[in-house]
Amino acid sequence: MYTSDDLARALDVSRETLDKLEIYAGLLAKWQKAKNLVANSTLDAMWQRHFLDSAQLVPLLREAYGSRQIAMLDIGSGAGFPGLVLAAMGVGHAHMVEANGRKCVFMNQVSRETSATATIHNARIEALEPFPVDIVTSRACARVLQLIGWAAPFLGESTEMWLLKGEGVDEELTEAQACWKMAVTKHKSLSDPAGVILRLSKLERL
Repeated sequence: MYTSDDLARALDVSRETLDKLEIYAGLLAKWQKAKNLVANSTLDAMWQRHFLDSAQLVPLLREAYGSRQIAMLDIGSGAGFPGLVLAAMGVGHAHMVEANGRKCVFMNQVSRETSATATIHNARIEALEPFPVDIVTSRACARVLQLIGWAAPFLGESTEMWLLKGEGVDEELTEAQACWKMAVTKHKSLSDPAGVILRLSKLERL
């Protein structure tokens, strides 16, 4: 079984950061019993399915943005993946957008206990007043075209989208590229053989 130590070795995570992720994992296991935050079938494999899946963005973001703190918008945050993991790992300030109130209460608890720099928005993305962000993230929420549509009001000239996607990503991209011009970079997922990390930049509506 994949463990927190496996994640630390794979991504060269410090002990201090790993402690925060272990607090997060403990809260997830505790709250899951009553709140059903993630699919029960993924709980035993949470370090690979949820934490590695989210944390694998960190070295890629560091390569792209250096050590500066970045502003993130996480759409359809659920239990906080990937944005709250990125915030707990010190990437920057995460704006977590989630319509489900109990999931927002959970994320606020995680943010407090891990000192993650995050703002939890208990709202639908369409209801938020736009604000400047460096990147938009999302995981298992919607198709690429839908995500770009939701993100559009927040997209500045240099804003990028970093999306965790699975099988069918090429079909989704073809659909999105019929409406949007974009530069596309793909990275293989470390957590899922069929997974893809999608980096979209220079987004312009056709």
